[in-house]
Amino acid sequence: MKILVTGASGFIGSYIVEAALQRGHEVWAGVRATSSRQWLQCPGTQFATLDLGRPDVLRTQLRELRQQMGAPWDYVIHVAGATKSRDDEGFFRTNLRGTQNLVEALRAEQMMPSRLVFISSLSIFGAIREQEPYTEILDTDTPEPNTAYGRSKLAAEQWLAQQDDVPWVVLRPTGVYGPRERDYFLMAKSIAQHVDFAVGYRRQEITFVYVQDVVEAALLACQRQGVEHHAFFLSDGEVYTSRTFSDLLQSEMGVRHVMHIKAPLCVLRAVCYVSGTLAHAMGRLTTLNMDKYHILAQRNWRCDIEPARRLLGYTPQWPLQRGVAATVAWYKANGWL
Repeated sequence: MKILVTGASGFIGSYIVEAALQRGHEVWAGVRATSSRQWLQCPGTQFATLDLGRPDVLRTQLRELRQQMGAPWDYVIHVAGATKSRDDEGFFRTNLRGTQNLVEALRAEQMMPSRLVFISSLSIFGAIREQEPYTEILDTDTPEPNTAYGRSKLAAEQWLAQQDDVPWVVLRPTGVYGPRERDYFLMAKSIAQHVDFAVGYRRQEITFVYVQDVVEAALLACQRQGVEHHAFFLSDGEVYTSRTFSDLLQSEMGVRHVMHIKAPLCVLRAVCYVSGTLAHAMGRLTTLNMDKYHILAQRNWRCDIEPARRLLGYTPQWPLQRGVAATVAWYKANGWL
């Protein structure tokens, strides 16, 4: 099988490329001309330079690739997207219009795959079902994204749903962690410095999914029959308190004493507002902005993965304890800690 993975230089995309190659598929790593290829060293990797921001250029690139490889790709796994941006427009430019440009170019060049898997996010639902006791977010719930990132991913999903000729499947992972990922690594660095910082005094219930489980779901979504035009939540099937992740990190890292600091949400909101405003004025990216505030303030991250189990055959293999152990071992082996 021929598979194109867009966003292949990133965290999730690079793992999908590796797994697909290990299973004997012909794999094209879709990258920008300026993308790092640090995590794309597997023998057999073929590269497809794609400019998803310029439709005319993209069509030319696809046409040339088609001439080189003969038949088009059987499957396209569209991972490319923006998780950080200087402004809201940046999210929509990459996550919505980049998706539109890719699909329209594939259509125009008669390269539509037999399945297009779109990596979306649980964030399209925002802070719903926030009354205790918390219940699972269902795929029948109405999305209420409260971040620019979530709104842009939802817009891309809604646009895809209107394309009758596109055999799409959408995956909506919760918080994805694992080796190479840098946001959760910041927590590990903080634990290494004997500090654990949390916000909000109301109970928070969190879900996680290890990167290898997301990879497995993406490959299942390519070939599984009868799942076209379905969207699936992905987690490891368990629910954790806000403290669980930091406690597991502390244990695996062998850090004896950690100071646990919990601040009220109003403090986080003020910090994120000021940081985001200053960064926008200076044209810089910042981790602390109002999108980050809404993500950290959300109390309920439960989601229903039964449809993924039933229809995709998705069976998560990486509970949090196993995933954190593997991640910390990688941090140590690669000099991150």
